[in-house]
Order: sequence, then C-alpha cells, then structure tokens
Amino acid sequence: MDTPLSARHASVLVLTRFDETQHLDLHILDELTGPDRGQGQEYVQGILRRRSSLDFLIQQFSSVPFAEMDGFFKNVLRVGIYDLLYMDSTPDYAALNEAVEIVKTRMGQKSGDVVNAILRRVQREAQNLPKPDPENRTHLVSVTFSHPEWLVERWTNRMGERDAFLLMQANNRRPEYFLRVNTLKTSIENFRLRLEKSGIAFEESDWLPGYFKVQQLAEVRTKGWFDKGLVQVQDIAAGFAPFVLDPKPGETVYDICAAPGTKTIVMAGMMENQGSILAIDINGDRISKIAENSENYGADIVKIRRADAREERFKLADAVLLDAPCTGTGVLSKRADLRWRRSPSDLEQIVKTQAELLDAAANMVSKGGRLVYTTCSLEPEENIEQIHNFLSEYDNFEMMPLGDYLPEEVLAEDGYAYQTWPHKHHCDGHFGVLLKRVV
Repeated sequence: MDTPLSARHASVLVLTRFDETQHLDLHILDELTGPDRGQGQEYVQGILRRRSSLDFLIQQFSSVPFAEMDGFFKNVLRVGIYDLLYMDSTPDYAALNEAVEIVKTRMGQKSGDVVNAILRRVQREAQNLPKPDPENRTHLVSVTFSHPEWLVERWTNRMGERDAFLLMQANNRRPEYFLRVNTLKTSIENFRLRLEKSGIAFEESDWLPGYFKVQQLAEVRTKGWFDKGLVQVQDIAAGFAPFVLDPKPGETVYDICAAPGTKTIVMAGMMENQGSILAIDINGDRISKIAENSENYGADIVKIRRADAREERFKLADAVLLDAPCTGTGVLSKRADLRWRRSPSDLEQIVKTQAELLDAAANMVSKGGRLVYTTCSLEPEENIEQIHNFLSEYDNFEMMPLGDYLPEEVLAEDGYAYQTWPHKHHCDGHFGVLLKRVV
C-alpha cells in the first residue's frame, strides 16, 4: 500500500515541476486534505517568495555545485531549510527527518545523507547565517529580499532604495485577502452579520462597499459561502476597475481578457442583472471558469466568447473593460512565481500586446462610451506610458478624473489614474484609467 503523500513531498513535486516548465501547477496539492493542503500551499508560496535566500544558503553549505544539483534534490533542500528557518510550528527533527526520507525514496541513502548534513549545518548556524558579499550591492539586495537582480536594479533606480526595499518586503509577507459580497445572492449587511456570527476576524474596507479583509481563506471556505456564490475572493484594488467603469442596468458591456470572470460578476451585480455583458478571452482552458463562476454567482446576463479581441470585429458597446495581460509585478505576494518567470524581454513583448489590445478595445466603444484600461503591474511602460502613447494616436478619447470614484490616497496623475502599491496601501498593486470616447 502506497504511503499517503505529505504536504512537504507534494510541495517538492510542485516546485520541481515549476523549475522544469516555468508553470505553477498546484493540482497535486488537491491530493492533500484538511490542514495538509494549506500547509502545502504555504510551502510552495513561501519558498517561491524566499527562493534567492534559500538558494544562497544551499550554495554556502553544500560541497556539490548548485548548478549540478538534481532539481528534485534541490527542492527537498529548499523545503527543509524553509522548515527550519520560517515554519515556527515545525519541530527541527521533523523537518530534518522527512527531508531525508523524501530524497531517499527517489535518490537513495547517499543523497539522504547529503541532505541530512546540509540541513544540520543550517540548523547549527541558524543564528549566524552567512550573508552575500556587501561589495556586490545588487546581489546582496537580490538575495536578502529574494527578487531577481533585474527587478532589484529597475526598482531601486526608479524609486530609490528605501521604497524599493519596502516594496520587496511587502511582497514577501503572507498575503491578506479581500472578500467581495455578491449582491446578486445576498446583501452586504447580511454577509457582515454572517462574518460576525462566525467568529472570523475581518476588517471592512471604507474604500469600496462590500469588501471585507480576512487573514486566511480556510475558515471562510469551510462555511460554504464560496460554493453558495455569496462571496468571492477579489483584492480591493482589483475592484477599482469595474467601479470606475460604472456599468448601468440595461447597458451593453464588454469585458476583454475576462477569465476567470471575477470582474465580470462584479459588473453583473452593479447592473442588477439587466443588460448584457460579453466576456471575451482567448484562453480555452480558462474561459470555462467564466461560465462556471457566472452560473455559481447568478450572473445571468453574461455571454461568453472565446476570441482574440485583436483579430475579430465586435459591435459597439456602451462600456468596455480591458484588464490587460501584464507582468504582474503588483501581485508578487500572491503570485510569487511571477518574479522568477518574468524578464526584461517579457516586459517588451507584453507592452506590445497591451497596445494591440488597447487599440482593439477602443474600436469597440460607442460615441460617448467609456473604456477602462487596467493592469496589476507597477511598471510605467505598461501603465501611464501606455496610455500616453494611446492618446497620442486617438484624439477622440480623453482621460476622465477619478476623484468622484476613488479615495484620494490611491489617485495618481493629478487624479486621472489610480495606482496602488503593496507597501503603501496594504493591497495588491493595480493601475487604471477611465477613458471616454468624445467623438
């Protein structure tokens, strides 16, 4: 009889697969149950947030060159060191013993002995761990805050070391989550009462109605509120885009790059299920989530179309939301894998794709209609520079002030854009503008 998969072993498999494919597939964690699944998530995300730091320690304590290490072996060490240094609830003996047993199952006793020796050195020197050479400032910062060197250089040059360090620190914290009440199924007041009776700690946002911050999702999940469609997970900053677009009952609305449909459902609620929303996405796998979520959350006015918005023609709409593909540098706390998947060349290609999608979206907007462009990026090329380039070509659109929609502390560009920062606003980093077609 096979031994049940443990949280540590499952995490090693997920991380090894990520190294091989640059795709984070968490499905193997579904084999875990109860607290083990949450622990597996903690290992995967925590290790991805701390990867540079962990890898530096492996190189310092191992006689085997890091580049020559087997990927599975490397990730057993990452999990073991993370256990020793960051998982206060894990006894050291458990971290050591299971790491050795995991590697022995695939690579034999000799590899198990090597893992044991490295982890015991980390354990002994935990209070006085080695540090990178301070002469190489970029490498030092990259290892300390576990971000790629190109991003370290980019952010420190643009915003200065203090803000860059605070941003990277924020990216390495365990994220908090916002729940958005689905007003198609319940009221904000009723859901607040549910939270109060449940004993789940929460904080209600005063930025947008119906958003509640919670520390963890496990307790919420056990209540069945997601299954009933009463509430969905959506960061408060992600809610700005539909709020600024302000779709009205009876309007025709397009949601471009809509999967998995979270913003689509928000807009259906704002429209009181009156009118029409066309959710468009190119990804066949993800587009099924729009249908699943729309049904679960009671968004009856949503129609779905798999299409490349750049290549097909659409009738004109009253309002268009373009949640553009981006580098995701504003969500590195929740999507730690992105920091290791992105490169400067990716940024160039993404900016090009965004410009093409923005061009296509503009041609879907009727005269007097609205277009919201939004990203979860912190990079100016994807954000305000993208909009300035767009407006230099489209003189029939103009940016609209956002002071009537959003709190002053999140506004940028003299109130004509919003930009949130994880270290300043304690939410994800999002950018957005409201464009009106005037001719």
